[in-house]
Formats: sequence, C-alpha cells, structure tokens
Amino acid sequence: MKPKARADRALCLVSLGAVMLLPMLLLAAIVIPWLSRISELDDRIATSRDQLMRYQRLVSTRPALQAELEQARTNDAFDAFYFKAPTQALAGAQLQARVQDIVTAASGRLISTQILPPEAQDMPPRIRVRTQIQGSTETLMEVLYRLEQTRPFLFVERLSVRSAARPAVSSSPALVRRHLMANQAGELTVRLDIYGFVLGGGS
Repeated sequence: MKPKARADRALCLVSLGAVMLLPMLLLAAIVIPWLSRISELDDRIATSRDQLMRYQRLVSTRPALQAELEQARTNDAFDAFYFKAPTQALAGAQLQARVQDIVTAASGRLISTQILPPEAQDMPPRIRVRTQIQGSTETLMEVLYRLEQTRPFLFVERLSVRSAARPAVSSSPALVRRHLMANQAGELTVRLDIYGFVLGGGS
C-alpha cells in the first residue's frame, strides 16, 4: 500500500472517530448534570417527605393537647397551683390583693407594689409583682411564712433587706448608742419580687 493511501486512510479514521466522539461528549455534557440534578431533587423530596410526616404527627397530637389544657383549666385540683383569670392584668390584680392581705396580716406596711411585664417564653404564663414593705424582722418572717402557705402557690424570686437603723454622722457616741439600741428591733425595708402562675387568656 502506498504511503499516500495509508495516510489518507489514517486521516479518514481520525475524522470518523472525531465525528463519533463529538456527539458522545455533547451527550455526556448534558446527561451528567441532568443526572446530578435528578439526584439532588430526589434527596430534597425525601427530606421534605420526612418533615411532612413529622409535622403530620405533631398536628395529630394537637386535639389531645387542647383537651388536656381545657381539662386543666376546669379541674378544681389545679386551684392550688394557678390563678384563674381571663387576662394577665386581672391575675396581676389578684396577686396584688393577695400580697396586700399577707402584709397587713403580718402587721407590715405596704409601701409600693408594681406588676412586672410578662415574659413571652414563660409556659405556663407567670404573673410577677415587685413589692416594697416596711416592718420588723418578725414581720418579714411572718410575710415569708404566709407566702409559703398561701394558695395558689407563690414564689419569691428576689429579696433584698435594708435596715432603717442609720445613725447620723454628726451624732455623739452616746447618742449613736441610744439610737442603735432604740432601733435594735427596729424597722426593715424589704423588697420582694413575687410570682405565681396563671391559667387564662391573653394579656
């Protein structure tokens, strides 16, 4: 076979191979990303299906939870735990009145009481008041005892005590001693943050 014919044949084979390889490359360039995209979509569908099943399970438990909550609201056994009021404001007024009664019964003086704003993350909701009272050490002990015994349950969150026995700087040592002796069982100024729980409506 002549060299020229041999070269022509090789060129023909190369051209034929190129013609056949080009469509295969184009097909691979299209098919591979498409298959990858299909796999990604399959994964997303599987994840979404799992999430949907979890949400369906949660939704299916909602009627039972609502029934339990309604039972708790109407169950007299829960009276020892919760204030019952349609709103947080009314529950706060109930708590303020309860604190007023406790302080009066303990022979203390209620200086101020303030309803603190509710915290959204509390569940069940809490009602909180900040109270300042004056009285003796016995008054403070009696207030704490009555808070412990009252129903619905009340809890002390913060407590600070300040003595009213503060001698003047310019007093003589004898006057200071007499002043301290007079205030040895004297008054205390007490600040309490008190809270309880409420079953009721919105604020």
